[in-house]
Amino acid sequence: MKIFFTLFFLLFPLIALVDCKESGSNKNTQTSDPENSLTVVSKTVPLADPYILLYDDMYYIYGTNIGNGFDVYYSKDLEYWERASALSLSHTNSYGNKNFWAPEVYYVEREKTFYMFYSTEEHICVATSDSPLGPFKQDEKKPIRDEKGIDTSVFFDEDGKAYLYFVRFTDGNVIWCAELEDNLKEIKEETLTQCIKAEETWESIEGKVAEGPSVFKKDGLYYMLYSANDYRSQDYAVGFATSDTPFGPWKKYEENPVLHKNNGLAGVGHGAPFYDKEGNMRYVLHAHNSLTEVHPRNAYIVDMSVKDGVVSLGGGFIQPMVVEELPR
Repeated sequence: MKIFFTLFFLLFPLIALVDCKESGSNKNTQTSDPENSLTVVSKTVPLADPYILLYDDMYYIYGTNIGNGFDVYYSKDLEYWERASALSLSHTNSYGNKNFWAPEVYYVEREKTFYMFYSTEEHICVATSDSPLGPFKQDEKKPIRDEKGIDTSVFFDEDGKAYLYFVRFTDGNVIWCAELEDNLKEIKEETLTQCIKAEETWESIEGKVAEGPSVFKKDGLYYMLYSANDYRSQDYAVGFATSDTPFGPWKKYEENPVLHKNNGLAGVGHGAPFYDKEGNMRYVLHAHNSLTEVHPRNAYIVDMSVKDGVVSLGGGFIQPMVVEELPR
């Protein structure tokens, strides 16, 4: 059965997005919100490869930022975010000392534990904590695999099995999958399977790159969103593929890319789906700082829906802002 999968990205006018400058100038903005007793200190959340976790009525956003660990921000409403006073994960508690990228955090009920999957020094790792704020720590400071890899993402299937999707450098950046062991800290090497590689013209405009996978399931069908091209390119874009199994084979949408240079934004990609407090599906993603500057990349949120094999992404646009409480 052929699934027609359409991805719409509709953003409202974004003058503030296009005009964003260095994060330092963003933080000079002081705007009071008396109703909420908050001061806006930055009009953007400067995180790339963003991921949002909803836990106990609070949203937590993690992502790539410059440093030797990961910042975490938290919010009640997805619009105003406060930055935690400490890193959620520091190099002192992890393998690696630099290049900490693309964290994703999952709460595992049976363990009453939060698991953070991420990469550092181009090796994939997992750390745990009893709080979404951290500190996340590795029992053993070592990667999941000796081979280099990046961009981890976990899919928990209905039968209780968990699958790790990540990038190997096997022919450029290539997305692979493997079933995780029950401890969620090792993979079953015999299940290692190639999923998506950059073979289409749009995927190789700048670099041979397929990365940033996110997998979800709807009505028995598996969907994978992924990004292609070098992240520094304005042609960094998003495509999708579908499969009847977690391992594939994956069928790419014939009209990819489905998200590319939309509404004045460039370098759009490496997002992740999540559910909000009302049970609505949302999508968090990043874009370049402006049409002339790549860094700092910033996080944005849009609505997402899936119906009859059709995915719609857009509307309900949110530009997350960093706030502090006003003195009382």
